[in-house]
Amino acid sequence: MTKRVQLPISQEDILSLKAGDPVLLSGKMLTGRDAAHKRIVEGLKDGSLSFDIGGATIYYVGPCPAKPGDPIGSCGPTTSYRMDPYAPTLMDNGLKAMIGKGGRSKEVIDAIICNKAVYFAAIGGAGAIYSQLVKEAKVIAYDDLGTEAVREIEVKDFPVIVAIDHKGNCVYDR
Repeated sequence: MTKRVQLPISQEDILSLKAGDPVLLSGKMLTGRDAAHKRIVEGLKDGSLSFDIGGATIYYVGPCPAKPGDPIGSCGPTTSYRMDPYAPTLMDNGLKAMIGKGGRSKEVIDAIICNKAVYFAAIGGAGAIYSQLVKEAKVIAYDDLGTEAVREIEVKDFPVIVAIDHKGNCVYDR
């Protein structure tokens, strides 16, 4: 049975999710890839981060430019291991959920368990479909990074699968 989760994700929702669960996400999330993650970690270290990651969900995506009248262009998930060097620090600073594709390192899985977080998998190649589920999008940091700028997006019924739950159970191990 597909679960519906409102973002920002609650700790109660995280604890109820199990690896393999299909989920529809609705609400606001952040976007960013490795260049943005590097800057976020630097901002956390030097106190210059201009937005709060506490309780946030981040979607690993660098969306295509939007067509006139659309909030965002095609927005398929990026391979997650590129964010592995940064993910534990972000979770230690309050990040609660990540969305991407592919497996994660042992260090990321350990941080998921320690911080009671969750990793969702999105469908690679479905960027055009995902873009139709984005209702609003705005750049909130690092505009100079172009497609890799951090955006806040609002989604409705965004389909994902729990890839790694808060206990470290992983669909990629099956």
